[in-house]
Amino acid sequence: MDIKASLGGKAVLVAVSKTKPVEDILALYAEGQRDFGENYVQELVDKQLRVPSDIRWHFIGHLQSNKVRYIIGFIHLIHGVDSLSLLKEINKQAVKAGRVVDVLLQVYIAREETKFGLDPAELSDLVQTVQAAPEEWTNVRLRGLMGMASFSNNPDSIRSEFRTLKGLFDKYFAVSEPRPILSMGMSGDYQLAEAEGSTMVRIGSLLFGKRG
Repeated sequence: MDIKASLGGKAVLVAVSKTKPVEDILALYAEGQRDFGENYVQELVDKQLRVPSDIRWHFIGHLQSNKVRYIIGFIHLIHGVDSLSLLKEINKQAVKAGRVVDVLLQVYIAREETKFGLDPAELSDLVQTVQAAPEEWTNVRLRGLMGMASFSNNPDSIRSEFRTLKGLFDKYFAVSEPRPILSMGMSGDYQLAEAEGSTMVRIGSLLFGKRG
């Protein structure tokens, strides 16, 4: 777990285990890893039943509203909330489950159309909507932001995108309690992300090897 050691406690390591077998998850678990991330609801549901219950599951993919109910009972953190309608569904299902679920708002910072996320104006509107009527959002807790930088070989470009996200994070979550979460950085750019203030990194291939 050299990556975790390199983070020095400044950022939480989420091991992205999508498409990887349960055996690989258990191997990292045996080394002390507890935070694991998945992109697909059905795969997450299947794996969750076959691993220790103290694993903290992170949903890091694009979550469809009609799939929320399948993970709401056990999910630790939902990283990719990119619409008011999705947040409403998470709150609705969390009420039914009797849970308060932590979520991150996903912001679009990349220069690629394949990425999801809110633009700064949409982010502002969503945060204000929640803050204006807390009694309507009793079962979700906004913990911070998540974003993905462009796939680029230009570190200055990546660093600029991370700085944009950090600026928005500071604007909306600088004084939040408990400690707010800024989820940015993956296998190819997590060191840049950490340097720009990330508090949570999502690492797959560096831990599990390349996906076939």
